[in-house]
Amino acid sequence: MPDPASPGSLPIVAFIGGGNMARSLVGGLLAAGADPAAVRVADPSADARAALASDFGVATFESAADAVDGAEAWVFAVKPQVMRAVCTELAAVAQQARPLVVSIAAGITSAQLDRWLGGGLAVVRTMPNTPALLGAGVTGLYANPRVDAAGRARAEGLLASAGATVWIDDEALMDAVTGTSGSGPAYVFLLAEAMEEAAIAEGLAADAARTLVRHTILGAARMLVESGEPPTELRRRVTSPGGTTQAAIEAFEAGDLRGLVARAVRAATRRGGELSAAND
Repeated sequence: MPDPASPGSLPIVAFIGGGNMARSLVGGLLAAGADPAAVRVADPSADARAALASDFGVATFESAADAVDGAEAWVFAVKPQVMRAVCTELAAVAQQARPLVVSIAAGITSAQLDRWLGGGLAVVRTMPNTPALLGAGVTGLYANPRVDAAGRARAEGLLASAGATVWIDDEALMDAVTGTSGSGPAYVFLLAEAMEEAAIAEGLAADAARTLVRHTILGAARMLVESGEPPTELRRRVTSPGGTTQAAIEAFEAGDLRGLVARAVRAATRRGGELSAAND
């Protein structure tokens, strides 16, 4: 029996929206062995369609209704603000086809998607992040009760092509996923900005500061992932008593870095809930 999570056994999947995140998922699927003939993408932009067809050899469509015809899985990759209108246009087709519905839109609940598509559908709500463009992302997934084991495996196979996956049992926590990992890359980029500016202020040339900061973050991230050690332990190992790192850490703690991060994650989490309410 073919593995439903294997890209090589991918049923026909239609991406509704061909932006950067959809491109990253399509590219990841094909790199993992999926047949381009099993992947379709709908996008209103002729330039986007031409690029997708040229880069990946997949079929592209101006109309979402044409793209989903015969597809077993529909991946909604449109902006949250237009999701309701897109779903409503496809509701009659969805009721007839009964596809597995996968969404990568922030702040749109599985109940909203199901209702806009006419009800009674298997829906997986996901939250990937932008490093998925490099195959280095992480995605939180929530499945409504109508998603069976095969559907969960299929959804995970789609998103695993872009990086690690984490299943969330309580959909109320998906906004926290958004606040942690969905928005999280921007937090690291902000830290990089601040470190570069500080290094330049200390007298380093801009190109030297850029290289030092970027590779420091890259190396630290690899240690964090590859060592399997908790961040507390890794930090302890590089913080010698009375040394330079301890002086820096004390400055961070005096500035309430932990509290600031907690408030930032909370603000992003709350905004995710507001987006859901605003689009209902």
